[in-house]
Amino acid sequence: MNTVTIKEQLVSQYIQRFPEEAAVTLNMVKTKELLDYMQKQPVHVAQEVLLHLNPETVSRVLDDMEDILFIALFDLMNPYDAAKLISRLSASSVTHKLSLLDEKKSEKIGEMLSYPAESAGHLMDTRIITFHPKETVNDVLTKLRTLGDRRIVNIYITDTSGQLLGTVYIQTLAVSNAETTLEKLMEPAPSVQVMTPSDEIIELFEAGKFFNLPVVDLSNNLLGIIRNDRLIAATQMDAREDVLAMFGAGREERALSSPWFAVKKRLPWLHINLVTAFLAASIVGIFEDTIAQVTVLAVFLPVVAGQSGNTGSQALAVTMRGLALREIQTRHWWKVARKEVAVGFFNGVAVALTTSAIVFIWASSFGLAVVIASSMILSMVIAGFSGAVIPIILKAFGQDPAQSSAIVLTTVTDIVGFLSFLGLTTMLGSSLGIL
Repeated sequence: MNTVTIKEQLVSQYIQRFPEEAAVTLNMVKTKELLDYMQKQPVHVAQEVLLHLNPETVSRVLDDMEDILFIALFDLMNPYDAAKLISRLSASSVTHKLSLLDEKKSEKIGEMLSYPAESAGHLMDTRIITFHPKETVNDVLTKLRTLGDRRIVNIYITDTSGQLLGTVYIQTLAVSNAETTLEKLMEPAPSVQVMTPSDEIIELFEAGKFFNLPVVDLSNNLLGIIRNDRLIAATQMDAREDVLAMFGAGREERALSSPWFAVKKRLPWLHINLVTAFLAASIVGIFEDTIAQVTVLAVFLPVVAGQSGNTGSQALAVTMRGLALREIQTRHWWKVARKEVAVGFFNGVAVALTTSAIVFIWASSFGLAVVIASSMILSMVIAGFSGAVIPIILKAFGQDPAQSSAIVLTTVTDIVGFLSFLGLTTMLGSSLGIL
């Protein structure tokens, strides 16, 4: 056996045993090489690798994938996963790829693609087994043993037209008489409409402690179920994307995305930051004469702006987490803002005492120490208030608070910090012996 053959076998075994880890490495491989690797793997292994690739890599791979390989991979893939992958393609590519699959499979995937990203239809799993009211406990248990699916914690009962009638928990089946029919055991099944927003679904899971939640259409026909693990995964993905958005990186960007892709996603936000930076600089320009008279003011400007920025960022992080975890709603804005104002005031007083002492020793000016202490308290109070209300206001107006809160907050805290420090110095400078 030559060296090349051994190497190929090792690569093949590694991919088969660790498809997730293999996907991380394959993200960095050229598209043609990646397709060659997948071509040589069993279908189920190639599917796992494809599901774990970066979104950007997936789009490249599917665009260049031969029709024969596409059919082999997607013909046996569940509609949810297939829709998630195909959604990375352009509209024309989606149409072509769906035409390669059988009509029934294509229709299911197309239906999944039509649901908005943050809806129950997008989150649901269409692989669901249903039972009829007249079936007995023994019939159900026999079928469940055959399936061997440990994720099933309750079953759903539908009529002949597919309308949801109720549910029975596995525990109930386990302790019931084998000949008892399901219609005697079933309970009402809480459900959601297929277009229900994911925010509402998360609230239902938190309030009702559901493991699974059935999804129905307007006629109450059972379309699928949202599994708890799927919802958790979606929520975690949203949280990761929110973190990227807060710092001006694209939601689709990954650690191994190409440099050009990262540049396209980041550069627009860097220009927006540049505009806000010039806006803050213009505030400093207004007080150019004051700075010219007391040049030491330029030394302390970053101190005030930095502390107000940190205060605002802390308030923003706590508020964003509260919104993400549904701990607060937009109606709680005043309660959250009042709390952050109080925190900003007490922290401001503590920081102001330390800062004023350092400034007094540094500049030997009691007046300047008083001004920077007053400015520190004022700017930190306003920063705390801004960090709390900015994401809530954006949320109330239907905007994504993660996308622009940080930029708006940075502008506010810089302007407030510069304006309070230089403004108080200009107004009180003569009386305090600074100017």
